[in-house]
Amino acid sequence: MRRTLFDDLHEDFRASFRTFLEREVLGDEGRYGEWERAGIVPREVFARAGRGGFLGMAVSERYGGAGAEDFRFNLVIGEETQSAAVGGFGLGITLHNDICLPYFLSYCNEEQRGRWLGGIASGDLITAVAMTEPGIGSDLAAMSTSAKRDGDHYVVNGAKTFITNGINADLVITAVKTDPSERHRGISLLILERGMEGFERGRNLEKIGQHSQDTAELSFSDVRVPVENLLGEEGQGFLYLVSNLPQERLSIAASAVAAAEAALGWTLEYVRERKAFGQPIGSFQATRFTLAEVRSEVEIGRSYIDRCAQALNAGELTPEDAAIAKWWCTEMQGRVIDRCLQLFGGYGYMLDYPIARAFADARVTRIYGGANEIMKEIVGRSMGL
Repeated sequence: MRRTLFDDLHEDFRASFRTFLEREVLGDEGRYGEWERAGIVPREVFARAGRGGFLGMAVSERYGGAGAEDFRFNLVIGEETQSAAVGGFGLGITLHNDICLPYFLSYCNEEQRGRWLGGIASGDLITAVAMTEPGIGSDLAAMSTSAKRDGDHYVVNGAKTFITNGINADLVITAVKTDPSERHRGISLLILERGMEGFERGRNLEKIGQHSQDTAELSFSDVRVPVENLLGEEGQGFLYLVSNLPQERLSIAASAVAAAEAALGWTLEYVRERKAFGQPIGSFQATRFTLAEVRSEVEIGRSYIDRCAQALNAGELTPEDAAIAKWWCTEMQGRVIDRCLQLFGGYGYMLDYPIARAFADARVTRIYGGANEIMKEIVGRSMGL
């Protein structure tokens, strides 16, 4: 079926971003492969993306953004990074645009907007969000990172782990306990900034996939954070986190569908050229049936994602709809890429082929943004169960 989600403006944006990827990310020198081996994307690439208009699109023109509060632009970026097989780079950009930016847009006061939004849009200030702690998983209310008020500052102590953009980040939206006697109502959000004394970054964690995405441990030892860095109101942090989860989960789901679609494209090209027993392996019935099933799943997933994007733009995307998208599309991503890799045979296991990187990159999507078991719990409870 013809896809009707995007207008000409979005397709022009797509063409521009595709050119950016070819010039700044892929390059002629195997640039992306170097980043995968290094475990990090150079900071200056964010600034180049900002100059191209690919960061903070929803930031108002007053602060240097495009004033485009339209999630379809975000979708384009997620789709193109997956198509280009640069998912590790793409995760850093989508985290910055899709997941972190809404907190700044929704909860910053005027002084904070003036301080931070321009740098977020330009790429000079890279963002991250720090929720997860060692040992607590999805149970945010059990966090132990504390922030005690001391005059005009909060004194922060604790640790976070699995923080995407953790090495590169300049502004870290940090969930802390300002009232340890409370569970959810004791959580607040503070912006910790690069260079604050006592704010340390641990090792860049080695992962199964998403190698070029810097993922770090963060530690806080008596970090004095100005009260002016409190995001929104004290004690409202959990509500802020929950309110932003639908867009976060839609972003993950949309990238999952895009990754599955990219895998299908690479596989179709391969099975038309690869021969066995004197004929292209795509001519075998088993191959046709497999790829027919794969295409069907991708098309169904994309249709649901497009509906969710329209609902998000209209302010109507519910937590349960986003949870459905997140769990089903990431499970589909895993199934599809696994089946596609099988058709590559031994070559599918070689990292020279994008299908191999996509296979490794896909596994975490069923975990981050809320494990899929939590997504099913959300959907189940929404049915009164």
